Amino acid sequence: MTTTMANQASDDNNGPSPEQVRRGRRTAILLFAIGFGPMVFATIMYYTGWLNPAGHTNNGTLIQPVVSVQTLNLETVAGKPLADRFGPDEVEPEWLLLVAAGDCTSECEELLYLARQVNIALGKNANRVSRAAVLGSVPAELESRWKKEYSLMERLVPAPGTTPAWPKGIDPQSQPRILLVDPFGNLMMHYGSDNTGKELLKDLKHLLKISQIG
Repeated sequence: MTTTMANQASDDNNGPSPEQVRRGRRTAILLFAIGFGPMVFATIMYYTGWLNPAGHTNNGTLIQPVVSVQTLNLETVAGKPLADRFGPDEVEPEWLLLVAAGDCTSECEELLYLARQVNIALGKNANRVSRAAVLGSVPAELESRWKKEYSLMERLVPAPGTTPAWPKGIDPQSQPRILLVDPFGNLMMHYGSDNTGKELLKDLKHLLKISQIG
């Protein structure tokens, strides 16, 4: 009996058994699938049209191939990289409406307003989406109204010594855009002044409905 107990103690000290390791891996895979499966599924549906429910069509322009927000080289005014807030390890992942423009003229402000109103129109889901803007210059008149009208629109800037590598077909300097970023940091779609708030809202509602992440 003493030998048996000693062997058991020795086995315990050697770590988990192969069966325990396999069980742990199955549990980890299951938890990942439950947590991130809907987000991956939603992304696949949008990029491939696979099993697109009720013939849903995107109102925004898909960004293909997929581009990571990291390529934009953007950071907050405090110097924190924008890319750091995305990924599977985030406790409270969010979608992002990113307004990008050179000189913020009337067309640029139209998109700032559109992003704000669409975010508000999401109602109970509004906190699942954040807003930010990267602007070359802002007129003094708009700057004076910024805190009152766009207090939740975070200002971003290119990291020192870098310039944003915008996806193909997007040139904010000549044409302001709203870019939609998913909680994994993928640039999914973009919108311009030719899109209505109703169109952007429809896309967002659809994405938030089929995604449990963000």
